[in-house]
Amino acid sequence: MEVHLVDGTYELFRHHFAVPSHITNEGIEVAAVRGVLTSMMSLLEQNATHIGIATDRVVESFRNEMFDGYKTGEGTPPELFSQFPLLEAALDAAGFAVFSMERYEADDAMGAAAVKAASDSRVTQVLICTPDKDLAQVVNDKNGIVQFDRRKEFIYDEQAVRDKFGILPESIPDYLALVGDTADGIPGLSGWGAKSSSTILAHYKHLENIPKNHEEWQISLRGAHKLSTTFSDQFEDALLYRQLATLDLNAPVMENVDELLWTGPKKHFSDVCEHLDAQRISDRADSLAASRS
Repeated sequence: MEVHLVDGTYELFRHHFAVPSHITNEGIEVAAVRGVLTSMMSLLEQNATHIGIATDRVVESFRNEMFDGYKTGEGTPPELFSQFPLLEAALDAAGFAVFSMERYEADDAMGAAAVKAASDSRVTQVLICTPDKDLAQVVNDKNGIVQFDRRKEFIYDEQAVRDKFGILPESIPDYLALVGDTADGIPGLSGWGAKSSSTILAHYKHLENIPKNHEEWQISLRGAHKLSTTFSDQFEDALLYRQLATLDLNAPVMENVDELLWTGPKKHFSDVCEHLDAQRISDRADSLAASRS
């Protein structure tokens, strides 16, 4: 079987900025939620059977306790933020397994669920449906874990990760520690760009393997002296940034993949869709459920 793990928070943000506003008669903005539900119906129509959707109930996580500069909910449009709980309720009513994160993040949930699903001998492939860079760290050919960018319809296996970043999946947290990740509020190290970081990590793989003195580097790199000085002076910062970029695979998810099997919407999904002005979505769900019964 194939398992699809979806980044619900990413989908919510994407649809909020991609589709026109829709305010119900009750005065509630629901366009992004409707968009995510429509997208999930499309995934089912493409014959997906086992689906887990990770969401951020709140934007903050345990990482905010580790680093003051880590991302927060500040700047999130209120009409988008108000749809966070609505999305979870709608997805649950639609019959999907939802991993609602509070102390952890949706990315942690997808990583944890991917590893757990891949350990089941019945699973042939795990598709992590998000373009987020940090999920590339769990891509594993041997275990059948790939990253799937649904918008580009492109699957990233280990070779595709190497083609994109120049490094192995296991080095992604180290890479993000050096170059930073503006989406998550990780600043990275001064002067370390994508090319220099990938070149160094392709050889040394992890931060602690990189010699502090550039004269000991076994590769030639432009600006090596300046880079090594920055690296040496901010090594402890780099270790912290790597920790921030490393997925916590202990996030609470399903007990087994059987929990991810979509068997149809719950009885109240039609009522939920009525409040969303989305009866067509309810009809699509009913039709899909009937075709699989």
